[in-house]
Amino acid sequence: MPRRCLLLLLDGLGDRACPALGHRTPLEAAHTPHLDRLAARGACGLLHAARPGLALPSEEAHFALFGYGPEEFPGRGALEALGAGIPLEPGDVAFLAHLDHAAPDGDGLRLGPERPAASPEEAAALASALPAVTAEGLRLAFHPTGGLHGIVRAEGGASPHVTDTDPLARVEPVLAPRPWARTPEPGAAARTARALDAFLRACHRALRDHPVNRRRRARGLVELNVVVTHRPGRPAEVQPFGERWGLRGLSIGSGLVYRGMARHLGLEFVPDRDSDDPGADYLRRIRLALGADYEFVHVHTKAPDQAAHTKDPGAKVRAIEALDRAIGEAMEDLTAPGVLLVVTSDHSTPSTGPLIHSGEPVPVLLHGEGVRRDRVDRFDEVSCAGGALGLVRGRDLLPMVLDLLDRAKLRGLRDAPVDQPYWPGDREPWRVRE
Repeated sequence: MPRRCLLLLLDGLGDRACPALGHRTPLEAAHTPHLDRLAARGACGLLHAARPGLALPSEEAHFALFGYGPEEFPGRGALEALGAGIPLEPGDVAFLAHLDHAAPDGDGLRLGPERPAASPEEAAALASALPAVTAEGLRLAFHPTGGLHGIVRAEGGASPHVTDTDPLARVEPVLAPRPWARTPEPGAAARTARALDAFLRACHRALRDHPVNRRRRARGLVELNVVVTHRPGRPAEVQPFGERWGLRGLSIGSGLVYRGMARHLGLEFVPDRDSDDPGADYLRRIRLALGADYEFVHVHTKAPDQAAHTKDPGAKVRAIEALDRAIGEAMEDLTAPGVLLVVTSDHSTPSTGPLIHSGEPVPVLLHGEGVRRDRVDRFDEVSCAGGALGLVRGRDLLPMVLDLLDRAKLRGLRDAPVDQPYWPGDREPWRVRE
C-alpha cells in the first residue's frame, strides 16, 4: 500500500461553462492527456471544501482540506503576517492592505478603473511615509510585504470583527470600517473600527501631497492616494498538523499566505518563486516533493487561478495545458508504488463574469495501489461527477488519505490518551520489570 501522499493542488482549477469555448469549461476544453490517464487509472469525484454554492477564498478552502474547521480559522490577515515574518501578539489584529488610487466621489472616494502600478522605489517611498497612528488605545501601522501590498497591524487589544474598506472591485466606493452587527466583543470591534478609520484618514493625508504623487501627476499617472484593507485576522492556538493527523507534512508554494498557513499549522514550507512559465515552475515543485522525506506533501500552483482572473478563458486553457505537461514529465515517479497521488483544487475561479471565485465543486482524483478504479476517463468537472468518489467535502480528504495509507484507526480503539484518528498513536509500552 502507499506510504506517502502527494497532493497536487491546482488553485482555481474549476470554472463555469464558457460560451467562447463552446459552452465547455476551460478544463474540458484543454488538452490534458496526462491528467486523463490518471483519471482512467484511479477514482474520481467532485470536491467542495465546504458546501456547493459557497464561494471560498483559497485560505479557507486550504484550511478545510488540511482537516481544520472554520471555527479554528484565524483570518487571512494573520496568516499573511505570519508568512511575512511580522510578529503578532495575542491582542494584535492584522489587516490585508494595499495602496491604491481613488478619485473624489461626493464626500468620499471611488477606486479607479484599473489597479495602478508603481516602481519598487515609488512603493517603498510611499510606504515609508505612512504614519503610525495611536487612537482608541490602539496603535496601527503599515508593514510592506511586497509591491504596493502590506499588512496593517493593530496592537493593543484590537478586534478582527471589522468590515472591509476595500470593495474588491473597481470603480466602487472605498468603504467605511464598521464593527460587525453580531460580535462577542462589541466594544473592541467598535474601538477598532474607529481607530482604523483614523489611521486610513491619516494615510490619505500623507499620500495625497507626497512628492512621489506630485511627480506621478506631472507625468500623467494616477496618484496612489489611499490605503484599503480587508480580511483581518488575529493569531490563535491550533493543534499542529502532525499531532492531528500523525503525518509529517510539507508544503511547497509561492504565496505568503501558504507560508503563513504552514507555520500556523506546523507544516514545513519550501518557498518557490513563480515565473512566467507555470509548467516549469510546477515540474520543479513536483520534483522537490518527490525527493522530500515527508509522508504528506502539498504541491501548490496558482497558475489556473491567476489566468482566470484575467477573464480570458483561453489563457486558463493554456495554463492548464502547461501544468498537464509538467505532470506528464514526472508521471513515472508520481505513479510509482508507495505513492498515493491526489489531484484537485481548492475552489472554482470563473474566467467569465464579475465574481472573484464561485461556488461550483472542483474535480478530484485519487491514484495509487488499492484505490478503486471507476469508469471515468477524463479529468474535468463534468466527467468526474460520474466517478466513484461522489461529492467529497474538504474535511473528508485527510481521513480518506489516512485510510489509503493504511493509517486509519478503527473507531473505538484507544491506544493513547488522546483519541487521534490515525494508527498507531502515541503508545506507551507496558513494562513488566519494576
